[in-house]
Amino acid sequence: MLIAVDSPHAPDVRALIERHLSGMLEFSPPESVHALASEALAEESVTLWSARIDGHLAGLAALRAMPAEAGAPTAELHGEIKSMRVADGFLRLGVGRALLQHVMAEARGRGITRLWLETGSTPDFTAARVLYASEGFDECGPFGSYAPDPFSVFMTRSLEP
Repeated sequence: MLIAVDSPHAPDVRALIERHLSGMLEFSPPESVHALASEALAEESVTLWSARIDGHLAGLAALRAMPAEAGAPTAELHGEIKSMRVADGFLRLGVGRALLQHVMAEARGRGITRLWLETGSTPDFTAARVLYASEGFDECGPFGSYAPDPFSVFMTRSLEP
């Protein structure tokens, strides 16, 4: 598996992003979908990685730089994991875990001390929540500009040693 920075405008990447967005709308009302579209994934504060197996797009994950939460030391750097998606033909092969571990390592390398994420609360997102918990993420309250939402679960973890 090759994980590398990729463009959200590449045709296969854009198609998986669109599938990700439409999938979110299958399980959550529009006002509860916080996944980023291709244009937002191209912003300077966001890095998008793709995982490829034998040249085929297997998954995506993004990291968005964000200001530290209120009360945190001002020197702290925080990040948000966005747009984690494994392509349907590559589910249950470890692609999601590999992407998550890659993003965490990249975040550490950038000096980010805490990661945050928002995922769904319905049974359709159980596998994602189990993956995040197995990698040290704990449930928390809303962060950043998020508001409480019955369709969202918020999670965080420290990256400090």
